[in-house]
Amino acid sequence: MILKLARKSLWNRRGTAILTLVSLAISVALILGINHLRHQAKQSFTSTISGTDLIVGARSGQANLLLYSVFRIGNATNNISRESYEAIKKSRDIEWTIPLSLGDSHRGFRVLGTDHNYFDHYRYGDRRALAFSAGGPFSRIYDTVLGAQVARELGYTIGQEIVIAHGLGDVSFSMHDDKPFTVVGILEPTGTPVDRTVHVRLEGIEAIHLGWQHGARMPGRGVSAEEALQRELEPEAITAFLVGLKSRMATFRLQRAINEYRKEALTAILPGVALAELWDVLGMVENMLIVVAFLVLLATLVGMTTTLLSSMKERQRELAILRAVGAHAGYLFALIEIEALLLAAAGVAFGILLLSLSLFMLQPWLAAEYGLFISANPLNSEALLITAGVMLLAALLSLIPAMVAYRRALADGLSVRL
Repeated sequence: MILKLARKSLWNRRGTAILTLVSLAISVALILGINHLRHQAKQSFTSTISGTDLIVGARSGQANLLLYSVFRIGNATNNISRESYEAIKKSRDIEWTIPLSLGDSHRGFRVLGTDHNYFDHYRYGDRRALAFSAGGPFSRIYDTVLGAQVARELGYTIGQEIVIAHGLGDVSFSMHDDKPFTVVGILEPTGTPVDRTVHVRLEGIEAIHLGWQHGARMPGRGVSAEEALQRELEPEAITAFLVGLKSRMATFRLQRAINEYRKEALTAILPGVALAELWDVLGMVENMLIVVAFLVLLATLVGMTTTLLSSMKERQRELAILRAVGAHAGYLFALIEIEALLLAAAGVAFGILLLSLSLFMLQPWLAAEYGLFISANPLNSEALLITAGVMLLAALLSLIPAMVAYRRALADGLSVRL
């Protein structure tokens, strides 16, 4: 009976109730959306690289090595000599390696020198392999493969020629314009730094730097593109390399051996551990987003409480009549509480529906444009706790108008005011 009365009472004030419901639904969708995206972003971040057991670079901090080798941010403290790379590569525990050579750029995008192992063994997400939306891997010295974002933003297509710049600035006056590269492949979006990378062969990196010294072309020592092909183009050094092991049981043994390598100061890190530690550093940002969303939700619930309070004057006679026909004060208290809980429950339900529909509609676009693979189901254990918290907070805040109805309904409702 009381539930039916609460529904009819809300329907009688449907204009105000609908506005409160809409604002509550948007707030619930916001806080659940931020929580869902936080989890999805963390999962995406920690799986930027997968299937790689070790990342090896010159002696430096764990975060720095991860940033420049995986995220293409910053610079290496030093390079790794070819001799050290070849010696470690021959270890019986290693199944494959992916050499990485950084230092050049193209219109603000980092250029990465590597070999075919990059396309065969590099994995991201849930061990997803790199795939091509057009063309294929490089084969010739002056071939290049573009990440999805590079091709999209610069409008490049297969067969187009590009010029690599020396250094990492967005604008460079040191151009390797005598040795242009031809686009032979464009990768599908991955949602990782791969999308923002221009990939070339290690030999291509060596070729464009023939006749260069200390970042400048040496006068009279220029080497044409054709002449470079006749030279020995094996790289003397690389920036870092990724390692895949035959058995993960050997991970810590090989890591220790590399860290104690006597011929050169090297560092080997576990990418999963390094990614988790780096995310913890960024944890303050996600916590701030949760706080902002919570404050928005709290403001909406306070608004709902204010609406119920303001409706008390309009409903004084209604509540007084209920008392007069036998409804005790506790009944009125429960009526206001149930109305608030009905609004909160409807707001939560519509908020979840709104969020799910939005994620479902945005899924294809996010995957195609940014390589973000986000689940359309926002419900998890934390989401259920948040919805329970919303209901509890609504019940607590509605105690204020419920107490007003409890104490003043009969006295104020039947009194005549002139």
